[in-house]
Amino acid sequence: MRITLSYKNKIFSLNARKCGYFDEAIGLMFQKRDNATALLFDFSGRKGLALHSFFVFFPFLAIWLDDKNKILEIRTVKPFSFNICPQKLFVKIIEIPINNKYKKIIQKVVGKRKV
Repeated sequence: MRITLSYKNKIFSLNARKCGYFDEAIGLMFQKRDNATALLFDFSGRKGLALHSFFVFFPFLAIWLDDKNKILEIRTVKPFSFNICPQKLFVKIIEIPINNKYKKIIQKVVGKRKV
């Protein structure tokens, strides 16, 4: 699924695999960094769920969105982190693995600083 986002006057788009119920439980766990793809989790109604990165062996960007795909928060999630919660209620989450495939998108979002 192609998704277009705007952040700090920069527009970018990426292909993200829309996840079903089973994929929501698994996310990026047990994937290899170079083969991992961006994931889109679409929850019906606003949620206040927490993420974790147990068994995710590489860092990734978590982007929380509202119902109009407005970015609410962006955070770099390190491997084996627990209870990652955004400040606001959200409807969607995009998980972007930090790998060469998404290097340009990650630079647009977080700049050239280390993630």
